[in-house]
Amino acid sequence: MNSAWVAAGFALASMTGTEPVPPPPTASYWVYVANESSDLVSRVRFGPDGLVEEKTIRAGGLRPDELSGPHGLTVSPNGKEWFVSLAHGLPYGQIWKLETGTDRFLDSTTVGLFPATMAVTPDGSTLYVVNFNLHGDMVPSSVSVVFTPLLGEQRKVETCLMPHGGRITHDGRFHYSACMMSDQLVEIATGRNAVSRRLSLAPGHEGVMAGDPQGHMTMGPPGCKPTWVAISPDDRLLYVPCNGRKEVLEIDRASLAITRRLPTGAGPYNATVSADGKWLVVTLKSNQAAALFDLASGTETRVPTTQPITHGVVVTPDSRYAFITNEAIGATRSTLDVIDLATRAVVASVQLQYQAGGIGFWKMERPVKP
Repeated sequence: MNSAWVAAGFALASMTGTEPVPPPPTASYWVYVANESSDLVSRVRFGPDGLVEEKTIRAGGLRPDELSGPHGLTVSPNGKEWFVSLAHGLPYGQIWKLETGTDRFLDSTTVGLFPATMAVTPDGSTLYVVNFNLHGDMVPSSVSVVFTPLLGEQRKVETCLMPHGGRITHDGRFHYSACMMSDQLVEIATGRNAVSRRLSLAPGHEGVMAGDPQGHMTMGPPGCKPTWVAISPDDRLLYVPCNGRKEVLEIDRASLAITRRLPTGAGPYNATVSADGKWLVVTLKSNQAAALFDLASGTETRVPTTQPITHGVVVTPDSRYAFITNEAIGATRSTLDVIDLATRAVVASVQLQYQAGGIGFWKMERPVKP
């Protein structure tokens, strides 16, 4: 996959010979992508002239004997800074803050063991970092609460075994994270930075967990293995991929009752809901594909991706495109695919660095009319 092929990426949708070629975008979109096995972050632009990796930014160098592993990435709501988690620090990982556009390093702070995904409150003041903790014995881990202006960790909220995939409601009141090895969904009330509710996702035991929420930490048999949380634009519904059960659970946020099950096939991993509330986009890490769910009908369209180990996803603010990262395998370089949600087809792809994973949307710009 080379730059010449990428420049012709819009023609990908016509590979079947039956589908019309979608029109090129009328706006330009920028994303940042963390490449975990390269210690590099890619800044990528997609627009009328195609899809291109504009720049690579060094993110790492914490230890001379191994990669720092940039894993999670998010952009501040005002678009002025971006944050990346470095998973392989000694003994703890770090969060770096950089300026968008110039990509100038601004600050860093230490958090927990193997910091993974991140979410920023709508006012931009607080970053919630899930500490996945792949090190040593299986013990309860935490979510780090980081004050972004001074980039300092305020506290760690103990949650569960291997928390991952954290998201914050659009009103900023709650943070949700999935517990891969505890089969739980954990709710943190951001006003007091404490666990407020837990939902068991274990087969046969699904429901709100009673009693002291800090007391439910044991690892049960394989079950849901939740990996992420997506939130509807109105904060009414949560979507949790069950990596171990080949489905996504739709959950009423107020009651935490499961309202619908969406079958996905193997390996549902990351998920997000489009801003218009129409689409749920789920990456299928074990299936080299993305699943596009029409939320009104629950019907799914399966879209193959250009490389395996399909990982991260963001949807553009106009709900037109989904950007999908594919880690690839071994010495094969990763790719970033762009799916047109109207035609439900990959319309562009570009080769990035090694093990592309975390992705953050930066900005969208329309041409200035003369």
